[in-house]
Amino acid sequence: MSASDLTSESPSFDITSASHQLHRAPFEGRALKSGFLTGLTWIMAVLASVPLFSVIYMLLIEGGSRLDWEAITALPPSAFEMGGGFGNAIIGTLIMVGIATLISVPIGLFAAIYLAILDPDSKLAQTARFLAKVLTGFPSILAGVFVYAAMVVTMKSYSALAGGVALAVLMLPTIVLAAEQAMTTVPKKMKDAAFGMGCTRAQVIWQVVLPTGMPGILTGVMLAVAGAAGESAPLLFTALFSNYFLSSLTEPTASLSILIFNFSGMPYDNQIELAWAASLVLVLIVLVLNITARFIGRQKF
Repeated sequence: MSASDLTSESPSFDITSASHQLHRAPFEGRALKSGFLTGLTWIMAVLASVPLFSVIYMLLIEGGSRLDWEAITALPPSAFEMGGGFGNAIIGTLIMVGIATLISVPIGLFAAIYLAILDPDSKLAQTARFLAKVLTGFPSILAGVFVYAAMVVTMKSYSALAGGVALAVLMLPTIVLAAEQAMTTVPKKMKDAAFGMGCTRAQVIWQVVLPTGMPGILTGVMLAVAGAAGESAPLLFTALFSNYFLSSLTEPTASLSILIFNFSGMPYDNQIELAWAASLVLVLIVLVLNITARFIGRQKF
């Protein structure tokens, strides 16, 4: 018997006809459960988004009407003065967040390298990992109190440097945990292949692990920066506030969050309008940072 005879006698399976016979039973148990849970998820997502969009709408209406070039460049007005702005608060916020980033990123990156690669199962690594997770829920005001006792009392002055250190304390655990997670997701085969080619441990870390895990690391950094930009409690104890542009890192400086706190409680319409405008600017900064983090997280380096 030839191969053609076997082929002709073998039963044929028509994929097209079989696919037309497949259909979803709408009242089957699993289908009902899936539909119910999907609908419930959509309902909860809509309910959760209502406060977010309502706040954004209020900021656009109240703050957008006052947001102009003068508002983002001028100095804060005095009590009965009209006009003015919060340009010094924008610069102060960016400077303190920049200081915090310069402090927390290198420390967090080296700590994550130790936790993920160098000695991940040691008691020191387990303790550090536990403390980092605890610090993620650390009240921000306590970070301000700690830096106040360590720096402000010692320097005998509120300062932008102390504010940056306080923000760095809050940013550090997020960066450590995010960077560690990004490094542990690097495939073991890539590291073994690099070792097999004669690379040292340092070369594997800097040329394989870090470039591969860079999207996750940068995502953690951007989210930590976004969180620090909106902090106010630690800055009350460290940077305080100033009505002038920053001229030295060792003097009090303004920030958007503290300006909003101060102006929102004043009985003057001008200051209240500036507080709305500053709130809009702060929300836009945080929103841009979060979108940037999401975009970076999807990139491949």
